[in-house]
Amino acid sequence: MTTKKYIEGLAEDRKVPFQKLLNIISESLPNGFEPDFIYKMPAFVVPKSIYPNGYHCTPELPLPFINIASQKKFIGLYHMGIYANTELCDWFVKEYPKHCKYKLDMGKSCIRFKKMDDIPFELIAELSKKMTIQSWIELYEKSFLKK
Repeated sequence: MTTKKYIEGLAEDRKVPFQKLLNIISESLPNGFEPDFIYKMPAFVVPKSIYPNGYHCTPELPLPFINIASQKKFIGLYHMGIYANTELCDWFVKEYPKHCKYKLDMGKSCIRFKKMDDIPFELIAELSKKMTIQSWIELYEKSFLKK
């Protein structure tokens, strides 16, 4: 499947916000991250040309950074940096109420958007800018790889 086909298959009320979320992230990420389609969802990854080891769970795949999926009751943004970096997570949790009128619905790495008209695109753009490809690789190796 491709990202284009994925979006075409979404419910009508999700197509525009989903595409806008993808565009915002794509435009905001620092150089080096690439769009991809892994784990049955659109993603932004560290390409294997930069990080040949790939993802430790599935080494044949590139190192994931952000994935986006349309789930049954929400659009989920899966941000590995938030999962691995407590300071970044704390910053996001603090900033979220300044951008949304609804309570933050968040798991370890998943931010759930249930209201399509209240996705904080500006905040997601700011979040996307906060980690370079090199800082993500360093944090990933420190946080997830066994010594």
